[in-house]
Amino acid sequence: MSDRSWASSDHARRTMRANKRRDTKPELVLRAILHSRGLRFRVDCSPLKGVRSRADIVFTKAKIAVFVDGCFWHGCPEHFIMPKTNVDYWSAKISRNRERDEAADQALASREWEVVRVWEHEAPSAAADLIEAEWKRRTQRQ
Repeated sequence: MSDRSWASSDHARRTMRANKRRDTKPELVLRAILHSRGLRFRVDCSPLKGVRSRADIVFTKAKIAVFVDGCFWHGCPEHFIMPKTNVDYWSAKISRNRERDEAADQALASREWEVVRVWEHEAPSAAADLIEAEWKRRTQRQ
């Protein structure tokens, strides 16, 4: 498969390559809210050795890994629209992403980590409430 086979045009290729892996607007907004509430965390790191996925926000002592999933890349049931070109490629790509997410969730849960996944379209304050509640639950029992 050549480098060009996944993109239907030069414009599509440039658009997809311009997508950031970290520091997306939804992540930045959520991190700012959490930080303003006094929570401290690591950013864009692997919670465990051997787990391929990097969490967007990690509370190491509380063992909470937060993933802010993009609607396109993770196949949001509300917003994902399959591209009209290269359907076979994109269908397989999104399926692999979902499988990787599930494997990471299981690997972390098996080591007593709490995984919090939020969609990029979710209200940041509601996501922060959920994360803060889990952080309090986990830190107060230690």
